[in-house]
Amino acid sequence: MGWLPVMVGALDLVLVVAVTGLAVVGRGQGFLFAEPADVTSTVGTTAPLIVLGWIATTSLLGGYKADVFGAGTDEYKRVLNAGLLTAGLVSVACYLGQYPLSRGFFVLLFGLGVPLLLLGRFMARRAVHAARVNGALQQRVLIAGSADHVDEVAAVLRRERWLGYQITGALTPTHDLSTETPSGIPVVGNADDVSAMRESDVVFFAGGSDTSARRMRQIVWELEQDDVQLVVAPSVSDTSSERIRVRPVGGLPLMHIDPPTWSDAARIGKRTFDIVGSLALLLLMAPLYLAATASILVRDRGPVIFRQTRVGRHGDEFTCLKFRTMVPDAEALLARLQAETGQIDGLFKMKDDPRITRSGQWLRRFSVDELPQLVNVLRGDMSLVGPRPPLPSEVASYGEDVARRLHVRPGLTGLWQVSGRSDLTWDEATRLDLYYVDNWSMLQDVAILARTLGAVVGSRGAY
Repeated sequence: MGWLPVMVGALDLVLVVAVTGLAVVGRGQGFLFAEPADVTSTVGTTAPLIVLGWIATTSLLGGYKADVFGAGTDEYKRVLNAGLLTAGLVSVACYLGQYPLSRGFFVLLFGLGVPLLLLGRFMARRAVHAARVNGALQQRVLIAGSADHVDEVAAVLRRERWLGYQITGALTPTHDLSTETPSGIPVVGNADDVSAMRESDVVFFAGGSDTSARRMRQIVWELEQDDVQLVVAPSVSDTSSERIRVRPVGGLPLMHIDPPTWSDAARIGKRTFDIVGSLALLLLMAPLYLAATASILVRDRGPVIFRQTRVGRHGDEFTCLKFRTMVPDAEALLARLQAETGQIDGLFKMKDDPRITRSGQWLRRFSVDELPQLVNVLRGDMSLVGPRPPLPSEVASYGEDVARRLHVRPGLTGLWQVSGRSDLTWDEATRLDLYYVDNWSMLQDVAILARTLGAVVGSRGAY
């Protein structure tokens, strides 16, 4: 993976050179300005220095460190900060040196360059993720810890295949040695077996490894020449990076975890966002409302709107609205279908459901059937983004942990919607809902709404 920073650096260099040329041409053509201007005479000597300085600044701010690629927002922050810092340094240098750099060229260079570099990083990340999911760019991983902790970490790494971690074995304490863990991961040595660690690319230290701080330091020293990455995986999962802060105290790295953020989702900012957003979508989607209504009346006849009791925030029941996509006696047929499929827990979903009408097929495929729920959002029963609204029968079977879904308003869309929809198992959908509740943020809501469009257009998991 050592080549990845080089490849990304080369991509950044190409993009900066391209946007520099574009800024020269744009200023020469008078783009965004009243009069065109030839800036080649002043830019010819400064442009190479700006290009090299921009790349150097990105490098100095850690934009090419191997550990920032592939996950989190740190990579984007460093690229953005490098662009802004370079722009600031160029402007100050030109002012102090009284250099006549074209202001139009400056605005075009950094106004286009910074977003283009961020887009380039995004596309590079997507390419890396796709390669990892398809089995390329893998890193060999050993997990050190008790068998149960090893399996917990392994479950996360297997679920998030885009991380590119290939689990090759486990290292367990002496008293816990066996041939394999309960999930089938082979045990290849003791938890502090450095010789085994040298055969891997990454070593995760999970809970129960019985490795003291002194021994951990010795392991780091022994592996310092082997290019093996050591990662400490605490017994904490489904917690966003915004809630985690690591503060070294007396040489001891302490991880601070902020409280769950579900209470923030009930504040006026999110409610205002819901009201404005639902009103705008109601106006924008008016033609779809008319088309869906006409299709149901002409092709299927019967009621247009299907009303069903769902459970909202704090367990309050409300009437959830949808365009009718099933035959009128769909509820009566549900028990028979549950018995035939064996699907009892969670929201019932099945492919080729015989209860779905002709109009219902396209309404469900593109989630048009859920548009009347914008009225629920406007009334305050639901939110634009949140967990799916459960049935009272589902809530009756909730355990204490799953009941946390009811801390926030249910949503028209959510992590469940953009992560596979009906293709997800009940446990996977619940995990995503709980993650949303505990790690809510307005930025996450905006990102989910943006991803919803792709999920709906692609129709993945919709039936």
